[in-house]
Amino acid sequence: DMTGASTVTMRIWRVPATAVPGAIARVGVQRRRLRHVPGLTFAKQLGTGSGQSFTLRDAELRRWALLTVFADEAAAGRFDDSEIVHAWRQAAEEELRLELAPLSSRGSWAGQDPFAAPPPKHRWEGPTAALTRARIRPGQWRRFWASVPLVAADLRERAGLEVSLGIGEAPVGLQGTFSVWRSNRELTEFAQRGAAHRAVVDETARRQWYAEELFARFAVLGVAGTFDGRTIGGTPRHGS
Repeated sequence: DMTGASTVTMRIWRVPATAVPGAIARVGVQRRRLRHVPGLTFAKQLGTGSGQSFTLRDAELRRWALLTVFADEAAAGRFDDSEIVHAWRQAAEEELRLELAPLSSRGSWAGQDPFAAPPPKHRWEGPTAALTRARIRPGQWRRFWASVPLVAADLRERAGLEVSLGIGEAPVGLQGTFSVWRSNRELTEFAQRGAAHRAVVDETARRQWYAEELFARFAVLGVAGTFDGRTIGGTPRHGS
């Protein structure tokens, strides 16, 4: 039973090249508007990239994301018809919308844990999303960047991976990842057995790279739309 947790939604839009300037401007305008949305407990507009090096070289200015956390489903449903979402939909040539329920979360983002939730009553085996986010300490960027390509290569070769993005608080600067996996088991196998990933985790603990970090895992409860023309996670709840 995944009820009782916050209602978390990740929306990922791809816009045509001609709409990139408008997308950058929209992020600035909507940051203020998001503060006044009823029932919204946490929101981040995110730039995206390939996650190959976590530098500006990675940035994909045609793809943008909006992560929202609502206190209840009714408020989340109303937001889906809001001007904020409508403006992105009008500009976008593709949208992926994921309904998520937190399975586990540790750490903080901007001083809070937006995904805190009671542990699920039953083990989740279905499609699963993972989000990592870190604020790198000044002076640690060079060591951090040196380790990223190994993890990115390991990630690309993993069975069960359906979506993989570098994410950063808009407009640019990528300091996190968002990924969607066919099953919880396949995500766990990557996290626990991936040699490159494990080495970076060990190095992180030793060197204290991060001023703030967050790791969260979510059950994917509903999918609408596509990502690079592909349907994600089997049969979408709301159609595609």
